[in-house]
Amino acid sequence: MNEKVNPGTPESFHMENFRRRSRYSIVFLVLLAAFVMITVLNVNTGNVNIPVSRIFRIIFTKAGDVDEVNIIWKIRLPRILMAALLGGALSLSGFLLQTFFSNPIAGPFVLGISSGAKMVVAIVMIFFIGNFGRVSSYVLVAAAFVGSLLATGFILAVSRSVKHMAALLVAGIMIGYICSAVTELIITFADDSDIVNLHGWSQGSFSGMNWSNVAVGAVIVGIGVICVFGLSKPIGAYQLGEAYAQSMGVNVKRFRVLLILFSSILSACVTAFAGPISFVGIAVPFLIKHALHTSKPLVVIPATFFGGSVFVMFCDLVARMAFAPRELNISTVTSIFGAPIVIYMLIRRQKGNM
Repeated sequence: MNEKVNPGTPESFHMENFRRRSRYSIVFLVLLAAFVMITVLNVNTGNVNIPVSRIFRIIFTKAGDVDEVNIIWKIRLPRILMAALLGGALSLSGFLLQTFFSNPIAGPFVLGISSGAKMVVAIVMIFFIGNFGRVSSYVLVAAAFVGSLLATGFILAVSRSVKHMAALLVAGIMIGYICSAVTELIITFADDSDIVNLHGWSQGSFSGMNWSNVAVGAVIVGIGVICVFGLSKPIGAYQLGEAYAQSMGVNVKRFRVLLILFSSILSACVTAFAGPISFVGIAVPFLIKHALHTSKPLVVIPATFFGGSVFVMFCDLVARMAFAPRELNISTVTSIFGAPIVIYMLIRRQKGNM
């Protein structure tokens, strides 16, 4: 006869703890397996098909055919690593915004933050290329950060005047349209031959990435992720309400500033290098929290970053190969896979309020 474990007993506590840890382990193992598989597929597929056995030899020893070595080390690996870094950064940015607004629909693209960053980056690119012939990665990130803060400032101002999140989302969509219209206007009247790729960038793409981009992106995103992870305990307290966070010694005003600051830095880095990418910042945090069955920041933060990397790498693979040799914009693919998830979230949320 099987013995039943009564709730509230030490045995039930240990059993629940074991199940929770097992669930976390399974999610991370699935993400790791997906990361490895998608990485190999990204390196293997393209106009030049390189066998998996030669891929690993080239990656670990840099030995082999010169053309294949150049394809992997100069074209495919930088692109894959940037997709992983920026996908994780965008997902984490969305998680921070959702924590700030206490709403799972908040995200850098929906709230118009990515569009604000895109607008300022476009202006800076045209000015620097037209006057100096080139623009550094750090300048682009700084420009995107300024644009992100401008859009965020508008959203915060509106949030003090409206009581419903729906009105705030509409305001974010409107600021996104305005910034996108200004960007398109700038691109239309820009006739400098050095910025022929500006329109492609404005639609979102990982093409043309190099190791210099990877280095800059890794430094900025790495510092941002470490700082966000350091805020795990205040985030956990804030998720239970401002009053509870204050009772736990959290300086709520400073904490909210840090949330916006780090969210803007992470989303700005994405926009500076790859242009605006839609729905990742909303869809991935939702999927991760749903898979983990928890909102605990110590677990959700690394899983969200890892999940964003896998999601964007997969979307980039689809963007490259769906209609090869023609390449789709990355934002087009993320919209195809991310928008249905957001619609499901809205329906689920509406049913929960009924």
